[in-house]
Amino acid sequence: MVGERPSLLIISYSPLYRDARLLRQIRHFTPDYDVTTCGYGQAPEGVVDHIRIPDDIIYWHKDRKAMIARLYQRAYDTAPVTRWLRERLTPGQFDVILANDVDTVPLAVTLEPRGGVHADLHEFSSRQKEESRIWRWAVAPYYRHLVRRWVTRADSATTVGEGLARQYQSEFGVACGVVVNAPPYAELSPAPVSWPPRLVHAGNGVAARLEVMLEAMSQVTNGSSLDLYLIDQGNGYVPALRERFADSDRVRIHDPVPTAEIVSTLNAYDAGVYSLPPISFNFRWAMPNKFFDFVQARLAVVIGPSPEMAGLVEKHDLGVVAQDFTAEGFAAAINALTPQVLAAAKAASDKAARVLCAEEQVHGWAEPVAALAARAQR
Repeated sequence: MVGERPSLLIISYSPLYRDARLLRQIRHFTPDYDVTTCGYGQAPEGVVDHIRIPDDIIYWHKDRKAMIARLYQRAYDTAPVTRWLRERLTPGQFDVILANDVDTVPLAVTLEPRGGVHADLHEFSSRQKEESRIWRWAVAPYYRHLVRRWVTRADSATTVGEGLARQYQSEFGVACGVVVNAPPYAELSPAPVSWPPRLVHAGNGVAARLEVMLEAMSQVTNGSSLDLYLIDQGNGYVPALRERFADSDRVRIHDPVPTAEIVSTLNAYDAGVYSLPPISFNFRWAMPNKFFDFVQARLAVVIGPSPEMAGLVEKHDLGVVAQDFTAEGFAAAINALTPQVLAAAKAASDKAARVLCAEEQVHGWAEPVAALAARAQR
């Protein structure tokens, strides 16, 4: 160990300054570690150094011929991002590396940190876009190669939910702890219940994630309204929604709010809603940020029967789980809301917020990284 504090490289092929999960890692480790970050965009606050990957180096660009020939290691090693970073990072330079997602793990392992590598796996990589036949044929085997050859060599690992952890263990023998995507604890109280209910959803403006809820609103009979704070993906869908619901008194489309303001904005509503059709393994087992934003905002929760989310709703009595992923089923779940149901669920969210928060969840990273830092001292 070179300095008084352990050196930690946090690497992710994402814009770190707006990646909520990465920011939680960085905020947790910077007080006690000399943190160097590596990723796209500007340096996050509190780090001692930042290796900014140029925007024109796209991490998923690979040699097409190597991929077609299934020369997966060659495809990884010759990728522009791999070559660029290997010219700037020295083996043995860090005590510990926290490698985010499968793509960064081979690089991290070959950099031979003195204490070891912790892999944080945000998705089940080999089934991420399995709804696409081309992706299943051309890309999934590449990720299976990376997991089998490299993730199995990481010293410890975490992922975002129990379903993904079980699959990594059963398919690849990778034991993963679980760190859910919970935001920091918010000092809020449940807002008084409105009637009719005021529903809310905040996230990406993607048809596959919104249309069931939007169609359900035409079948709701208890007067509920739905406000959506949507991030425009640039494909015309959000502007089309604005036009579609311009005269509606039941559905309102808003601009997105900054990440730091999401929970306080949601707090004014009664229930957070989300139905995510299980079109892929990762969608089926999703544990998205917005679920935990709803809890920190002290809202009731109305969701489709996604197993991970439904399990937490039932465990903490947070609201209503729809019977299926149809618009009819989701409308029935909304119609099941009463002032009493909302008040009880909002009180339950207030209680669960102490557990489903970043301050509790970060132990899943803190303990394995501390163990690796201790190993570097030996």
